[in-house]
Amino acid sequence: MASFRGKSFANLPVLSIFVLLLVCLPPGGGQKKKENLLSEKVDQMMEWSSRRSVVRMNGDKFRRFVKAPPRNYSVIVMFTALQPQRQCSVCRQANEEYQVLANSWRYSSAFSNKLFFTVVDYDEGADVFQQLNMNSAPTFMHFPAKGKPKRADTFDLQRIGFASEQLAKWIADRTDVQIRVFRPPNYSGTIALALLVSLVGGLLYLRRNNLEFIYNKTGWAMAALCVVFAMTSGQMWNHIRGPPYAHKNPQNGQVSYIHGSSQAQFVAESHIILLLNAAITMGMVLLNEAATSKGDVGKRRIICLVGLGLVVFFFSFLLSIFRSKYHGYPYSFLIK
Repeated sequence: MASFRGKSFANLPVLSIFVLLLVCLPPGGGQKKKENLLSEKVDQMMEWSSRRSVVRMNGDKFRRFVKAPPRNYSVIVMFTALQPQRQCSVCRQANEEYQVLANSWRYSSAFSNKLFFTVVDYDEGADVFQQLNMNSAPTFMHFPAKGKPKRADTFDLQRIGFASEQLAKWIADRTDVQIRVFRPPNYSGTIALALLVSLVGGLLYLRRNNLEFIYNKTGWAMAALCVVFAMTSGQMWNHIRGPPYAHKNPQNGQVSYIHGSSQAQFVAESHIILLLNAAITMGMVLLNEAATSKGDVGKRRIICLVGLGLVVFFFSFLLSIFRSKYHGYPYSFLIK
């Protein structure tokens, strides 16, 4: 019995220290530390956002403020390659739209610490690109406040384009944060219109004694065709959606001028379609001229062959582009 009592009294100091620790330590110490860490991260993000609407991040900042918990804010990240040696013109265009959107959010009355805009440049965070298995730029991703990003948290740039309004709509769908886009005033359209009016007015003034050219049917027909070509080639779609001019594959450097989907297009693609439509129209005009003119038969035959060649070749080219975009279309002509 004595031996038992001795061991019990020997353990009393240890038990006393354990009880004192339980009494003295504040409850929820781990939770308090987590809250302090979250507060520090939010304060740091707010400080950076107060300096620049888009926060630049390297690999360490990305892992700490975007990937690592705790986090009660959403982050929009643009992965891009803006250095001149990368020769990514699309990245620069997308960055301009992204800056407009971020500034609209930063200087709006609804601005809060629930949403931040950041950017990761390939030359400053190549490890981030490797971590996310990302092989193209620009790419927009949403990192929600809770959980991991889902498939819809990656912006479909190829289909929708990168206009600020489209990005704002996507952000509203993912975060319920409504951003009204405010663009800086652009007077280039007004100046161009003023110059056009001045040019037309000056021309009419110089030709005020001979205005017969106004009634020239050929001139008006050419002007009407230019408008038709512009509209049928998708220029209005480009103006609304703001697609990139072309796409350069970062892996092999190959440039694509034709989009592989029927739901989108590149600016270069609309230019190609415009030229093809113009060539086909020119061929039809030549065929009509060969049929209606009363000149030399040999000359008319040559005009007819040239017009027929233009129509056949360029219509085949146009049909092949249609087949490449509408997969499964069964028909082709000369060019597949």
